[in-house]
Amino acid sequence: MDLSLSPSDLKFQQEARDWIAENFDAELRAKMALTKNGYVDKASQVAWQKKLAAKGWMALNWPKEHGGPGLTATQRHILHAELSGAGTPNVAPFGVSMVAPVIMAFGNEAQKKEHLPKILTSDVWWCQGYSEPGAGSDLAGLQMSAVRDGDEYVLNGSKIWTTLAQWADMIFCLVRTSKEGKPQEGISFIVFPMKLPGITVRALPTLDGPAEGQHEINQVFFENVRVKIKDALIGEENKGWTYAKYLLEFERGNAYASGLRNMLRKTKKIASKEVDGNEPVIRNPDFARKLALLEMRIEAIDATEQRVLSALSAGQNVGPESSMLKYQGSDCQQEITELTLEAAGLYGNPFMQDTIALAEPGSNVKAPTPEHLLTAAPSYFNYRKTSIYAGSNEIQRNIIAKMVLGL
Repeated sequence: MDLSLSPSDLKFQQEARDWIAENFDAELRAKMALTKNGYVDKASQVAWQKKLAAKGWMALNWPKEHGGPGLTATQRHILHAELSGAGTPNVAPFGVSMVAPVIMAFGNEAQKKEHLPKILTSDVWWCQGYSEPGAGSDLAGLQMSAVRDGDEYVLNGSKIWTTLAQWADMIFCLVRTSKEGKPQEGISFIVFPMKLPGITVRALPTLDGPAEGQHEINQVFFENVRVKIKDALIGEENKGWTYAKYLLEFERGNAYASGLRNMLRKTKKIASKEVDGNEPVIRNPDFARKLALLEMRIEAIDATEQRVLSALSAGQNVGPESSMLKYQGSDCQQEITELTLEAAGLYGNPFMQDTIALAEPGSNVKAPTPEHLLTAAPSYFNYRKTSIYAGSNEIQRNIIAKMVLGL
């Protein structure tokens, strides 16, 4: 496994750095410095994604025939590392990284033509309808029904933990189209607009603050919602479980190391500024030990990502490594936010929910703490979610036990 960058890759790395320096402007940097979750307001988020699309870097994993950039696996890794390391906004994954691969693999030509160009340009915002109040990690237990009525499905039920559904134009859903056989055998994968009659989006409060302002998750209710089957159904009826598993490979197969390094850099800066007794927090032996352990874990994650990169470059699939990365990466995210809150000390107590409001032009909102500590508490509470979404870490351990250890 050769981890050194070729001259052409080094040239591409410099191109990425130059582009980020030019396009990641001061206003957006100020908002990102105050975000608790890697996202900003929708207008700023879409504007950033459109810049990436104009450069050809919005859909890194898409094939060229659908508008992908045609980058090598190494170049994709380089670009992701540079974007994460610079602290740019997260690209919303629901369209470009999750539903798009499913549409490419299993959708018909009309569906590809309708949806893929709008995903690529961020003209349509997507959300995901998987989990339900009685079916979270046990996804096969979902009960939202899609009953045939002529050429339409009539939808009834609800979805929960629906991230940024308040912004969404479209949703992709798993629905129950049959109750016969095993639970997994009666699930279908459908897509449809969020503005249809009978759809209600209700914000859910989370630990990082009330539901207003920067809230992320929602519960979505469907009451006799009618969708055209020819437009909505992706692939075959009752084959949605297969498509859902395919999608989850993309949801879990994220690169974590660069983002974790960026998070830890911020923690170190805070720990260097804040004082414990007469010394900076970073000089506290116990704190320094925790920092060192995290740094070693991040290096181990990076090494695993490099092995995955090498396999991808050789034309192999990711495999169970995606579960390893999801489990270890999300665990490190939580530990870093815990360490940041520890470094903040008493300044971790004042809590500001809508931190990005401070970066709005003309804002007269007063910060309750020094600005570099504003997101310590909100981020800590927000990142409690990372060990649950995309398949809980307990699920990932089961996958590793079965596929790696053979248990």
